[in-house]
Amino acid sequence: MKTSTTSTALPLWTWISPIAGWLLLSLSMWSNHLVVEISVGAGLVACVLAAVHHAEVVAHRVGEPFGSLVLALAVTVIEVALIVSLMLSAGDATVTLARDTIFAAIMIILNGMVGLCVLVGATRHREQAFGHYGVNAVLATLATMSMITLVLPNTTTTIAGPLYSTSQLVLMAVASLTLYGAFVLVQTVRHRDYFLPDGAAATDENAHAPPPSNRVALISTLLLLFCLGAVVLLAKALAPTIENAVLAAGAPKAIVGIIIATIVLMPESLAALKAARNNRLQTSLNLALGSALASIGLTIPAVAMVAFVTGWPLVLGLDVKGMALLMLTLIVATLSLGTGRTTVLQGVVHLVIFVVYLFTTIVP
Repeated sequence: MKTSTTSTALPLWTWISPIAGWLLLSLSMWSNHLVVEISVGAGLVACVLAAVHHAEVVAHRVGEPFGSLVLALAVTVIEVALIVSLMLSAGDATVTLARDTIFAAIMIILNGMVGLCVLVGATRHREQAFGHYGVNAVLATLATMSMITLVLPNTTTTIAGPLYSTSQLVLMAVASLTLYGAFVLVQTVRHRDYFLPDGAAATDENAHAPPPSNRVALISTLLLLFCLGAVVLLAKALAPTIENAVLAAGAPKAIVGIIIATIVLMPESLAALKAARNNRLQTSLNLALGSALASIGLTIPAVAMVAFVTGWPLVLGLDVKGMALLMLTLIVATLSLGTGRTTVLQGVVHLVIFVVYLFTTIVP
């Protein structure tokens, strides 16, 4: 039986969700009543779920690894747009927002998303396999990006503090774009076979279902953009409420970055989890690791440009606790994903690190 993902007609709810999201966005401009804010939150979730569906339709049409790349780029556009819009609206009070959001995205992806996908997949299928050549290459690129972006600023001395000078920031922006561009070239052209699912995907009926028609794929592409636009603006509309709630609770401001990263990564997380359940761990890792690379490679140049234009400082260096957790995450990810096979244990380890990260952020 074909699922809705490969049906010739798109489910009605995937059309209604973005329309309702945009209507709720218009309503939020006229009223900030609690009921309206709750409705905006519900609309945001609905648009995220609709975005996942449309991204899966497009992904099934173009095939792997292009499908994973489509969703990774789409989600990163949300993240960049949200961070930049908040920076422009809140001014230099958001000097650490980019750092907190990028760090949160890395921890959510490498520990939360990867850990949950590995755990769920291994629980259901005992042991899962994936192409370790591509994963190892991505982890090497991600480690380089993470260290030069979030750790190296603490060691430079041209200007005081965990900041880059203008010339250093330009170099890091160019380096991030270069590394991400090289990754895209390797993933889609030079070594595309490193990122293709293996024969284990045969257990998933969606993997061999007839792909959607060009017409359906085109409609899903347009609706995906419609959904992502609604997600960006709805999240921005909720941002003041989120920030006020964090301040009222007396929680650290870094929680705002975690919340933003969680919102923008929700479509990709759900798609990755579904792929892992269907014994397509390669697709899950393509989604997760590709999103982590895009999160740094595209966000840093964008926020650097905002910093150049506005003259605001851009704090990128992590504190000692953050650097320790980042290095632990990269080491564990390299070890647990370096064999090409996963079990329940790797999933549990990553999830424990994620829980420690969340708890020490709330209780520093």
